[in-house]
Amino acid sequence: MSSINPTPRDYNKARVLDVLLSRAPLTRNKLIDVTGLSKATVSRAVEELRADGFVVDGGVDAVVGRGRPSTYLDVPETAGHVVGVGFGAVTTGVLVTDLRGREIGQMIVPTVEHHDVSAAGRWLVDLIARTAASAPGPLRQVVAALPAHVRDGVEVFRPADRMKIFSGRDLQRTVAELLAAPVTFDSDANASLLQVLTDDTSIRNAALFSVSSTLNFATCKDHELARGRTPAFGDIGSLSSGIDGRTLNELLSTAGLVKFARDHGWDVERVEDLSPTPHNQSARTETLHAFTKAVTTAVSIVAVTLDPESVYFVGRLSSLVDEVLPDVRERLEHTLPAVPRITTVSQVLGLSVASGAVHACLATAHDRLRDTLLKARSQGPHQGHTAPAF
Repeated sequence: MSSINPTPRDYNKARVLDVLLSRAPLTRNKLIDVTGLSKATVSRAVEELRADGFVVDGGVDAVVGRGRPSTYLDVPETAGHVVGVGFGAVTTGVLVTDLRGREIGQMIVPTVEHHDVSAAGRWLVDLIARTAASAPGPLRQVVAALPAHVRDGVEVFRPADRMKIFSGRDLQRTVAELLAAPVTFDSDANASLLQVLTDDTSIRNAALFSVSSTLNFATCKDHELARGRTPAFGDIGSLSSGIDGRTLNELLSTAGLVKFARDHGWDVERVEDLSPTPHNQSARTETLHAFTKAVTTAVSIVAVTLDPESVYFVGRLSSLVDEVLPDVRERLEHTLPAVPRITTVSQVLGLSVASGAVHACLATAHDRLRDTLLKARSQGPHQGHTAPAF
């Protein structure tokens, strides 16, 4: 059986779809400018994509002088939607957008503790279904980000203590089977860094620490997330902090830092209890000293191995990072020839990670649509569709 290869016309159509998905709404003239294709080629591709269900006419430009009004081209919501999930140990956020990244729905709820993977999968799917209830198009992609290391988008390693049950592939498999849609898992640090990169396109090389229920790490080179070959990549939390034989994860995670404080005579139950009071100055000073050294060690490790321009901290311990940053910078200036820019990034608990996951969804869904379009010729013509052709 012979295969039918994509033609130049198919590649032109794919190029037009790429630009529409990333920049719509825009006029035909702008589409011609951005793609570099001729007017006739763009017009033909637009009409084919309209027939496929991926183009509609949007608003009209105001007319200035004698010019003709310009109609904007847009991607309809019926072309599909994506779902980003920030599945945290404490809070879970779900964000649903169309293929242009325009919000359709969002939900933030306390994470229910489960002791059964199947039950947790059903709970997540129910949240997704409720949040996406008003989405008119097909579900194109789900990305769920959680406090863990993730390999190949499916296998969970070393999650936060409250989520140990999700180690392995079972949760991803359960969610994918229940949704009957593409589902990918990722780390909360990767999702957070992706959101930072989306907000600031000038960033080239950076590192990010997520300091919450567990210590997680992400890095990028030339504005692209770096992904390791094995789960050992980015496992900075397993390295020594230099304090009492504890690892970095034992000082730069909420449960770890609370345990350190309790071990040193400070009767606290939650990380929120670490605020200063007249009765805990000595124990708090000792805890902050250890925390400061751990932050300094973590930044030193990435500075000498990855040489990032910027290092970001996000998560529930980021307010403490802000408190110790002046001391951290002073220590680093004595040990490093060049200190990267260090800053914290404020987040909406649950939703910010879900937003980063949405950006991962959109990139994956756009690539898949392009590949499907280029393979469509071998599938034969589509006629009379009421839903998107691919």
